[in-house]
Amino acid sequence: MSSALFSRQNPKTHLLGNSVSQIEFQGRSFAGASVANYGVVETGDIVYTKSPLKSNPYGIIKANKGKNGIVSTLYAVYKPKQSANPEFVQIYFEQDARMNNYMHPLVNKGAKNDMKVSAENALKGQIVFPDIKEQRTISEFFHNLDTLITLHQREHIKPILEVKRVKRNE
Repeated sequence: MSSALFSRQNPKTHLLGNSVSQIEFQGRSFAGASVANYGVVETGDIVYTKSPLKSNPYGIIKANKGKNGIVSTLYAVYKPKQSANPEFVQIYFEQDARMNNYMHPLVNKGAKNDMKVSAENALKGQIVFPDIKEQRTISEFFHNLDTLITLHQREHIKPILEVKRVKRNE
């Protein structure tokens, strides 16, 4: 992935135009006193957070498949260019080892073991992606596979749920 595939979002662009109310959505607000520096995230944008997880110590990269809104300064927002399919980008980075190997050389650990990676550098690593048509085909394949797995799991769960329901009524 190179700068040819993404452009960094300006955090103040039409900031509150389509924001999602945290109070409505989660019952309370997690925002600070001001959202002036928050980033705008639109459907299809690529979002990177450097918040470490056990399996992803350098953070995660996801595509926004939801509504438009705003995100705190903990997140960097990127607009994919026409040569990058957002769903493919997410699928590519969902494998923990691939994500960690990609981010490792871009991240510097600070004195307190905190991560130092700028939003500008987070997606500057080199990756070769197939052409956009193949990215879409691969994304569609994985979407269909996920749907099939979900439907298959539901069929196996139905008998278990029925047994639990019968036991509760005994």
